[in-house]
Amino acid sequence: MTRTSGARCRLSTLDMIPPMNTPAPTPTRSFTVRGPDGDLAVTTWGAPHLPVIVFVHGYPDNQTKWNDVARHLCKGYHVVTYDVRGCGRSFTPPATRASYKLERLCADFTAVINAVSPNRAVHMVAHDWGSIQAWEFATEPALKGRIASYTSVSGPCLDHVGHWMRDRLKRPTPGNLFQFVKQLFKSWYIYFFHLPWVPEALWRGVVGRNWHVILRLLENTHAKPREGQARDGANGVWLYRANMLPRLFGPRARHAQAPVQVLVPVQDNYVNPSLSENLTPWVPRLWRREVQAGHWLTLKHPEMFASLVREFIEHIDGAPESPALRKARVQPDGEVRATRAQPFVNQVAVITGAGSGIGRCAADSFGRRGATIVAVDINLEAAERTAQSLRDRGIAAHARQVDVGQGDEMQALASWVDEALGGADIVVNNAGIGMGGGVLSTTERDWQRVIDVNLWGVIHGCRLFAQQMAAKGRKGHILNTASAAAYGPSRSLPAYATTKAAVLMLSECLRGELAERGIGVTAICPGFAETGIMASTEYVGVSTEAQAEMRRKAARLYAMRGLQPETVAEAMVRAVQRNQAVVSVGAEAHGSRWLYRLMPWVSRRIARIDLLPH
Repeated sequence: MTRTSGARCRLSTLDMIPPMNTPAPTPTRSFTVRGPDGDLAVTTWGAPHLPVIVFVHGYPDNQTKWNDVARHLCKGYHVVTYDVRGCGRSFTPPATRASYKLERLCADFTAVINAVSPNRAVHMVAHDWGSIQAWEFATEPALKGRIASYTSVSGPCLDHVGHWMRDRLKRPTPGNLFQFVKQLFKSWYIYFFHLPWVPEALWRGVVGRNWHVILRLLENTHAKPREGQARDGANGVWLYRANMLPRLFGPRARHAQAPVQVLVPVQDNYVNPSLSENLTPWVPRLWRREVQAGHWLTLKHPEMFASLVREFIEHIDGAPESPALRKARVQPDGEVRATRAQPFVNQVAVITGAGSGIGRCAADSFGRRGATIVAVDINLEAAERTAQSLRDRGIAAHARQVDVGQGDEMQALASWVDEALGGADIVVNNAGIGMGGGVLSTTERDWQRVIDVNLWGVIHGCRLFAQQMAAKGRKGHILNTASAAAYGPSRSLPAYATTKAAVLMLSECLRGELAERGIGVTAICPGFAETGIMASTEYVGVSTEAQAEMRRKAARLYAMRGLQPETVAEAMVRAVQRNQAVVSVGAEAHGSRWLYRLMPWVSRRIARIDLLPH
């Protein structure tokens, strides 16, 4: 491998204006590095003494695609970006197809790192075709010790893909064939780029002029037009022609020389997530993290991307492994996978009101299916009993005492789950209290209490945990316990029904907001489930003796109905697996829902009846 050192400054500091609400960057320095076949344009961000991160851009981008990411990292790292040969300000196009081979691109990368960090290993981050070529760098024996870590996004190693293709054709199971055909369809552009002249002509014409519009329409990015886009697209076609077929049909054994983090945008329209599975034969130290985003994750979510890169690099540089990274680490003997019997393996389920009733049964149902349970209740002893019963059966469980109506306590819970367990994958906002009695008898204090627990508790749980999921691009599910009382009016349960109807609408609104982030939201509306809530329901406007008698009669009626909390808990599990929007449990719940939809006047007539036991 040719080692080229030395860099000569040629350009002044770039005039870059950061977008609103992003950290102001340190002054950047632009210069050129002499590569084996011509000059390479390099830009650096941050102080030179800091750990070095070298970014490799993809196709048809240039190094400016990393600007927003660099702004989030340059305070703690010396960030280096460069234009790959034939694009950007490395404008001298290589003369032949062989000039674009991975071996020549590797020589360019070597020249850059020798110039910016001759005596220290660098961290490498790459996207798209940058990631494809960076796999060549990460698996090159001559660069062993020069690369401290590698974060790959939306670009597999071509040799690994070649072996992946052979494996699926040797074992033509329906699942293997489906994944193989799916990737063939996603790779349509590769076949197109092998046509003579046509791709270049389109890039120099309509595609080049409108590439930013295409990205906005198809990928929902905020791409802007830039000078040289048409030329970069036309020149970059030779990357595919020089490397794709030789590597896919003649794959080599390429083993990573450094720890690798693979970020997998599950909404990628071009790269199948299955391409990054089963990499352990090639990558001894591997972290694989699925992100709810599309192919241009780096453009659309630069802050989130930067935080994932920083978390990984900090660990490689000596910081303790975070819980989120620990969950993403792939063991040498293979990845722990969910099964039909245990679909929630390696997931964390936070369940409020888990000390009894539906919450306790939900903890059992999700725990038996592989989830780590965080049992939350205002009664610590009750939460601990639930957690201990799970631990006695080998299920990982934790107990936390929280008043869900208090925002600071819920914030502390969310922070603890994130720091100790790597964040929640499933959140069941189940804690609630019952309240009976008419509006005229319900005091302001009564209203405040039921709203704090039944509504604010759900709002806190939705807002705090959804923010965490979205910030890290994690798939997740939020399940909110409403009630059949949410479906229609009642003179007997106005405060309770109002809060549960609000939970139902909150869930529907949140589901619409979070759908594009891969986070599901469900409202579950059980009927008269025998949960024990009737024993603690408060009946306003009556004496203590009368309240005790009303509780006793209500509990007896619920027992006669016979709807068990285990039934509701199993419905919760199905709702998460199927990503259902609204789930009714019990004949009375289904009946109330359809009655109010089809004949609301009948529901209003029924609302006049006092249903409270007397």
